[in-house]
Amino acid sequence: MAKTKTRAKSALKKEAVRPSAKRTAPSRGVNKMKTGSALKSVVRKPAKIQSINPYSEQVIKEFALMSNQEVDWQLNASRNAFLKWRDISMSERVKYLKNLADVLRTEKRNYAELITAEMGKPIKESLAEVEKCAWLADYYADNAEFFLKPEEIKTEAKKSYVIFQPLGVVLAIMPWNFPFWQALRFGVPSIAAGNVVVLKHASNVPMTALAIEDSFKKAGFPESVFKTLLINSKETLRLIDEDKVDAVSLTGSNKAGEEVGAHAGARIKKVVLELGGSDPYIVLDDADIEKAARTAANARMINAGQSCIAAKRFIVMDKVAAEFTKHFMARLRELKVGDPMSETTDVGPLSKKDILQSLNEQLKDAKAKGAKVLQTDQASFKRGYFFSPCAVVNPTDNMKILSEEVFGPIAPIITVKSEDEAVKVANNTEFGLGASVWSRDLLRAERLAARIETGTVTINDMVKSDPRLPFGGVKKSGIGRELSHYGLKEFVNIKTIVVRE
Repeated sequence: MAKTKTRAKSALKKEAVRPSAKRTAPSRGVNKMKTGSALKSVVRKPAKIQSINPYSEQVIKEFALMSNQEVDWQLNASRNAFLKWRDISMSERVKYLKNLADVLRTEKRNYAELITAEMGKPIKESLAEVEKCAWLADYYADNAEFFLKPEEIKTEAKKSYVIFQPLGVVLAIMPWNFPFWQALRFGVPSIAAGNVVVLKHASNVPMTALAIEDSFKKAGFPESVFKTLLINSKETLRLIDEDKVDAVSLTGSNKAGEEVGAHAGARIKKVVLELGGSDPYIVLDDADIEKAARTAANARMINAGQSCIAAKRFIVMDKVAAEFTKHFMARLRELKVGDPMSETTDVGPLSKKDILQSLNEQLKDAKAKGAKVLQTDQASFKRGYFFSPCAVVNPTDNMKILSEEVFGPIAPIITVKSEDEAVKVANNTEFGLGASVWSRDLLRAERLAARIETGTVTINDMVKSDPRLPFGGVKKSGIGRELSHYGLKEFVNIKTIVVRE
């Protein structure tokens, strides 16, 4: 690994001397790769992390984790940055957001190739992800000032009003599956509100994590308003425990959410959690079955099924189940599995070897318990973490594909006899993130949607996050909301001021 130069002193704290940084700057190229086993290397060198291409299974780059001293220096710099950033007017802040949108569009190809190289997403999906982040930045540039406008409330006092003030340094713990979008989905509104952000990204996407920091730097944001920390989980929890951050946002597994929530709760810190999902996709007997089935295949296979809001359980009324399955499998067989850097690829490799192993175990369990599996006839690959998309027809509750979150291209198709049964099956999960309902009768669909225990329900469409709409779940899918004005106000002090003569 090439040595790196010590980063320059912070513009917001010139008197401080920063400890020498050991990490590597973001790289544009992804073609110079070293061979090696990710698991063996991590075991031997716990102070380092590796970026591994899931298509070639080769190591792209190795990174040293930051020392405690360097982390503490950065948190001090971030604190000083906050004291200045919070006092910058909203009209000035939104100019930086406009710059960020421009940078994301200018650098879209470079950033997309990093995403694809590190976690295997097809390049056309990576390009769309970066473009969506630019839309996000534009949205808050256009709306944040209005959303955070003081609200006057009439009372018997001379004047009563509410103002929205930032909390401080906010820690973001983010996953690898939408590495740009999920980090910016939280980061952009938080920074727009006057907070500063430190990002602890997933350990398998360090190059992307540094590229996100690079985008803020290129947009001209003051130093340390947004910083990436290359640290492990233990160090992340230390930041919460030692009051070095004021609030936490996590998108990830339920296990991670429970742990982070416990540490944040012990320190009485604001926390937003976006966790797992087992999204039901309900097809009623009066739906456009071909459209519903083809959209269902797309909804299951986005990012090779590695999405919290991917449709994961297909609940179809028995009268139309056979037709649905026929069109679903026809669409599944159309999808091209292959090199994620190819513009024609629809489904790339899974992001990590352990996910592939988990899916194989889940499918093996279903077959052992008598499941009918409809497999696509995909060519075998000698390398890469590939899993052939498939459907499991009429699985039973004791199968892992229903009792566990399936993070990959396995599609359980469940047959029901009535709307009431569809609702019962849909709600028979500890998760409550998103859901879809398909029917030509929109009033019927809306009545059913109101009974589904999720944070989002789409009718005649797949679930997608949108900057204009609040996003989040209920039950074990998380707490709090992101996006819209609701997400913008998650990390602010909603301060009431009452004036009397």
